[in-house]
Amino acid sequence: MFKKIMILIFVTFVGIGCQPGGKQLVVKFDHIYGLTSDAGVIFEKNRIGKVGEITYTNDGNFLVALKIDKAFTNAATEYTRFFIVSDPLDNGRKAVEMTQTQKGGAPLKNNAVVEGSVKTSVIVERMQKDFEGEMKDLTRQFNTFAEQLKKLPESEAYKQLENELTNLYNEMKQSGKAVREMIQKDILPRLEQELQNLKKRLQKNGKEDELKPLETKMEKIKKI
Repeated sequence: MFKKIMILIFVTFVGIGCQPGGKQLVVKFDHIYGLTSDAGVIFEKNRIGKVGEITYTNDGNFLVALKIDKAFTNAATEYTRFFIVSDPLDNGRKAVEMTQTQKGGAPLKNNAVVEGSVKTSVIVERMQKDFEGEMKDLTRQFNTFAEQLKKLPESEAYKQLENELTNLYNEMKQSGKAVREMIQKDILPRLEQELQNLKKRLQKNGKEDELKPLETKMEKIKKI
């Protein structure tokens, strides 16, 4: 309770100095690496505000007040992260860099208290978001492919499956572990199901042996 009261008092105090129309935020850092009051706040290589009061707490961390200019208040959202860097616009000083891990999101409220980050964790988070987006796109593409496959003649479906397996093999050979695991878990079983569906269609005419080259390629993909 005492901790919450101290943060509330700090936010109220520093909020008095916020420019009209701007936004006041408080970021909690474990370390500030020489950051000082009046240092810059950077967003996409632009100076969009400045650091206000810095307070060291009884818990051993720092509360850093940020004053964001009116023109950039919409850039501070639930997907915004804050970390301390060397100021690219003022050599020798530190600055707080503000970046977004993804677009959109609810705007941060004035006087909101948020946790600070380190640059490496922000990069990893952004890569994860990009990866998730790519995987969703890949899944959508596969769903479309599977629906189209059902409507094709057997010979054309065979060619489409052959091309898809070849592309998937090449993709997995070039991809990192996370992508390979996702393909093995989510995409490959569904592609194998489409292979079995085509096999049932060929069985009606006694042509199921024609799929052996594709089944061999499937096994090679599983072993990557």
